[in-house]
Amino acid sequence: MKPFSSLLGFAVAVGLAGCMATSGGPDRMPAPPTAGPMDPMQVTTNAPKPAWAPDIDPQMWAVVDQLMTYGNVPYPQLTGFQARMEKTPTNAVMDLLMKTGLPPMPPKVAVNHRKIPVGPSQGLLVRTYTPMGASGRLPVIVYFHGGGWVIADLDTYEAGAVALATKANAVVVSVAYRQAPENPYPAAHDDAFAAYQWVLQNAASINGDPDRVALAGESAGGNLAVATAIRARDEGVPMPSAIVSVYPVADGDVQSASYDRYANALPLNRGGMEWFFDNYTPDWRTREYDWIDLVEADLAGLPPTTVINAQIDPLEAEGGDLADALEAAGVDVERQVFSGVTHEFFGMSAVLEQAGAAQDLAARRLKAAWGM
Repeated sequence: MKPFSSLLGFAVAVGLAGCMATSGGPDRMPAPPTAGPMDPMQVTTNAPKPAWAPDIDPQMWAVVDQLMTYGNVPYPQLTGFQARMEKTPTNAVMDLLMKTGLPPMPPKVAVNHRKIPVGPSQGLLVRTYTPMGASGRLPVIVYFHGGGWVIADLDTYEAGAVALATKANAVVVSVAYRQAPENPYPAAHDDAFAAYQWVLQNAASINGDPDRVALAGESAGGNLAVATAIRARDEGVPMPSAIVSVYPVADGDVQSASYDRYANALPLNRGGMEWFFDNYTPDWRTREYDWIDLVEADLAGLPPTTVINAQIDPLEAEGGDLADALEAAGVDVERQVFSGVTHEFFGMSAVLEQAGAAQDLAARRLKAAWGM
C-alpha cells in the first residue's frame, strides 16, 4: 500500500478503484504510452479479453489486466492479515495513470482525520473530505468502504469518497470500521451505526448540516449503508436523507444467476465472496444474518435509495433483488447496471468513463434528496 501522502498527491483528484478478491494471471502489460503525455482514457491493453467476460469494456479490461500482472495469491489461500497486503485495483489504476506521463493533479478537497469516541474502546478513525472553497453548512455523506468487511481501508476507497464530495458538494465522512476475522459480525455494522449517530450529533463540528445527512458505501460498505438506515428506523434515530448503495452485498446467495455467470471473474468472484463470509460470518451457511440479508428485511420507510451495479459482478443479481424489494416497500429507488464493467469500477473515473457516469448518477440523486 502506498503511503497516504502519495495517494493524496496523485490519486485524490483523478480517481482510484476499490479492492476485492484477485488472483494471479499471465504477465501481460497494458500498451505503453506514446511519446509525451497520454490521455488516461486512451490507455489500453493488447491482451485477449477473458473467457469470463468477452464483452468487457476496453477501459475496464486495461485495469483488470494490469491487476493480473501482480500475480496476487487468491484470497481463500490467505489469512485476513495477509490478504490486506495484496495489491488491489487501486494500485492498478495508479500504475496505469503513471504510464500516461501526466503530472499529478492537485487535490480538490481538504482532508482531515479525527478519532471519534464511539464504537470500540479506542474509538473510530474517520477521514473527512470537504470541497475546496465551500462555504456555509454543507450536506454530509457518511461513507463506508468495501472489502468484504475483511480487507481494504480508507486509502483503498478514497476515490469514491472524493468523487462524492466534489460532485455532490458535500462533506464526506469515511469510516474506518473494525474488520474480520479479528472482529466478526456485527462489529462492522455496530461501528457504522455508531459513526452515523456521531455525525448526526456533531455535524456542525465538520461544517455539516445535521438535517442533510446521507449514507453511502461500496460493496460491503453498500450493505452497511442500507443496514444502518434500517437500524436507525428501528431504534428511533433520525433517518438519513438518502442512501447510495454501490454493488452492495444484499443477500448472501452465492448460487444466484450472476454468481454462476461470473464465478471466476476478477476482481471479485464466488470463491472470494465465500471467503469474506467465512471470515465475517463464519456460520453463514447455516444461519441467517438480519443485516446481511437486506432483500428479506423490512425496508419500509427508508429514504430515497440509489443502487448502482456492475454487469460483470457476482453481486449484480442481488442488487436487482434489493431494488425490487425496496420498490415493493414503497421506497423511492433508482437502479442502474453499468455494462461491461466489473466490481470496484465506481472509483475509476480517471481511466473509465462509466465510473464518472455512475458518480454523476449518485450525485444527482443525492442533490435531489437535499433539494439542491
